[in-house]
Amino acid sequence: MKELQINEDIREKEVRLVDDEGNQVGVVTRVRALEMAEEKKLDLVNVSPNSKPPVCRIMDYGKYRYDMIKKEREAKKKQKVINVKELRLTPSIETNDLKTKANRAKEFLQNGDRVKISVRFRGREMGHTEMGKDVLDDFVELISEYGVVDKKPKIEGKSMIMFLSPKTDK
Repeated sequence: MKELQINEDIREKEVRLVDDEGNQVGVVTRVRALEMAEEKKLDLVNVSPNSKPPVCRIMDYGKYRYDMIKKEREAKKKQKVINVKELRLTPSIETNDLKTKANRAKEFLQNGDRVKISVRFRGREMGHTEMGKDVLDDFVELISEYGVVDKKPKIEGKSMIMFLSPKTDK
């Protein structure tokens, strides 16, 4: 959480003031704004330092900071980390080996992970990249009920790479 300027840290001569109930007070001097905050036993917080004049608010800064940290923690709990798992294939992979790799990809997709499928070309196989494309198409057919193609196959160096993501039921 970024630290805001409070009370004496504010150096501007004039500020646009919002009181503790959220009402616009208007443009006042910094000294007057500090006096008003002191009368209510609250802090003067610079909530928008980049505007002209900067917007300051009268509030209990300790409570505000506590609430913001609490919200950040809650947001962190709710976010899901998505991992990318990688499976490597060859253009001349046999059917049963492809099914085994597909079963592994199904497990990853059911766990909510994305899957990166790469077909590695060696030597003269680079001249027959369509074989790799066919392998990827067969692979997609095998896992079609668990995942969808996120990024279409494309060649990067000596590999053809494709990304799959879990199917969402909507």
